[in-house]
Amino acid sequence: MTGRFDNIHPELTCEHARRILLQPINELESQSDYYMAASHLINCPGSETEQALVNLLDNPLKEQAVNIAKRKAVEVLGRLGASSSISKIGQCLWSEDRYLVENTIFALQQLKCNNPRLTAKMIDLLEDNRCNQRVLIQCLASLSVQECLATIQALKNSESPGIRGAAIAADAQLSGSRKQLSVVAEHLLLPNQMDRQCAIQDLIDAQAVEYLPSIVASPVSPAFRMRACRLLLNVQDQHPALMESIHLIDTILIDEPDDITLVHEYDVTPNPDFLVRDLFNTDFSRCYLALKMLRSISSDVLWPVISKQWDEEAHNDYGAHYFFMRLMGSRGDWSQQALSCIDEILKSSAINLRPQFQKSRAAAIYSIAQLNPSHFLELIPQFLADQYMPPWDCRYAVILALESISNRVNQLDADNCLKLLADDGDCFVQAKLSSMQSA
Repeated sequence: MTGRFDNIHPELTCEHARRILLQPINELESQSDYYMAASHLINCPGSETEQALVNLLDNPLKEQAVNIAKRKAVEVLGRLGASSSISKIGQCLWSEDRYLVENTIFALQQLKCNNPRLTAKMIDLLEDNRCNQRVLIQCLASLSVQECLATIQALKNSESPGIRGAAIAADAQLSGSRKQLSVVAEHLLLPNQMDRQCAIQDLIDAQAVEYLPSIVASPVSPAFRMRACRLLLNVQDQHPALMESIHLIDTILIDEPDDITLVHEYDVTPNPDFLVRDLFNTDFSRCYLALKMLRSISSDVLWPVISKQWDEEAHNDYGAHYFFMRLMGSRGDWSQQALSCIDEILKSSAINLRPQFQKSRAAAIYSIAQLNPSHFLELIPQFLADQYMPPWDCRYAVILALESISNRVNQLDADNCLKLLADDGDCFVQAKLSSMQSA
């Protein structure tokens, strides 16, 4: 299972990566070469790769370069589905490197390990708190290890929200008890963003589809909220639930700050420079708060600040980049000069293939439609062109945008654009099309 950030060394061949792992450490060009090679081998599935990674786990050296490469090796073996290597991977549970142990637990979960010796070791680790308890709870619950239930139930009162939420979710998985899932839902509004993100994963693990509205309103990245919708609704017997919940998908993709339950507030109204800088904040609650407050700032005052920050930093900051897409499409009172710049920024963002900016693409598409509906219709074939590999949310955003501007464009033109998506294979895109046709 590869991801968008896996092939960051395209010039490196699989054979070369495996050879690097065979080199003595004192012959490496860089101390990070082992890690680089192990990372790259996610792109090289097969027995040769699995053996090369297993051999790395047998490396007796204690150097940090070897330690961090081993952590990556077990991760890659897990993602490659190397079930024949479970015993060798499992030996890392006895390592003194707690990060290697943690990655090993996650790998064994992915490989659906049913080795009694290894699951017993994980229970021991959970009971004496020698490792990341949250990861252990998630793994043991995923593997349906009933022997750990009593220990997990005792952790439902942990002071740590991450451990408490994981234990409640695991109890729901192992015993069917769903009484305390409302506690996990309350975690969606905790002050710490990491705790909020953990709560979303806990509700996913518990298959708590009933809490999707709360998840959608949680002040975290839209990527986390959309992932929950995809995992909880994208199953065969959930089509009715998907149709009933299509408005939640719309809400995430439109992403109005008024639809987010914020956990921060300003004591006094900040100036425009401060508000725009807060769009770079790592806590999304603060980003949404800033986005909301920026509505009251005159566009004539706001544009010079936005333009300066975009040129200096936001164009290459994947978090702020997304919020700039939202901000640019949120109002129609820009000057003609500003609109000309905004149009170019949004068009290039809508077809940007750089992995870190993928969540900005759908936002850019929707913003273009709000600012210039007729121009948006002309651009739809480009947004959907194979060369730009539009992900499902971009295709969905096209439909959503067409729906939002239906009273501002020729209906026949809009219908012709929708025909481009008539045979789309994604169930969410098809559900959105169905919802429009039945409206």
